[in-house]
Amino acid sequence: MTEEVEWWEYDDAAEFADAVAGDVQFVIESALDARGAAVIALAGGSTPAPVYAKLAAAKLDWKRVTIIPTDERVVPIGDKLSNVTMIGKAFIPKGARVMPIVPQATPASLGDYKAAGRSADALMQDLHWPLDLVLLGMGENGHTASIFHGPDYDEALSGPRERRALGVMPAPLPPEAPVARVSLSRQGIVTAKALTVVITGAKKRQVLEDAIKQGESSSYPIGRVLAGADLPVDIHWAP
Repeated sequence: MTEEVEWWEYDDAAEFADAVAGDVQFVIESALDARGAAVIALAGGSTPAPVYAKLAAAKLDWKRVTIIPTDERVVPIGDKLSNVTMIGKAFIPKGARVMPIVPQATPASLGDYKAAGRSADALMQDLHWPLDLVLLGMGENGHTASIFHGPDYDEALSGPRERRALGVMPAPLPPEAPVARVSLSRQGIVTAKALTVVITGAKKRQVLEDAIKQGESSSYPIGRVLAGADLPVDIHWAP
């Protein structure tokens, strides 16, 4: 059961980006003060891109910040579908350590999404845990990170507690990105010290409200994920 959900509403995209960037900056600063380093997971997609532009302008000791994507398409780095490429463009110039979670592309690594997931999970075991922050987006179908309905859905939600990432094959494949994925598991997401969801638009708001109301029995992946969170969840929404 989600402990607490708090909605933050904004009038426009600029106010939304400023507020979310400010919150993420605070989490990073708190981690830097506490132990001299921060490790965060950020969503790909178009919704958080303005947030990252604002956040990258913050005066932080970026060299002590490690960023991973919450999920990744099993594509080569540099591909237009690559989340880590999008995130890296914002933060690598600032000196942050932006870590790919899919092995550097070879025919074998791109063809075996399960092996890519095992590689990502091994990487997670080497990072400081729990993560200081996970920032999630959500699709209109209610998926979050790359936790989609399909053959790996139950494993993503209910796999071993120590599994932090896995390979996922959505079914059906999304037409805008018809490739396998690697994703944080529900356990990898809900163990974070801070959990934030960013969405825009009336349709996504309705889906998320319904998903939260349905809880553990939700037909939406994000409903199932958030129902496993023991920490407060901040949801930021703009029209």
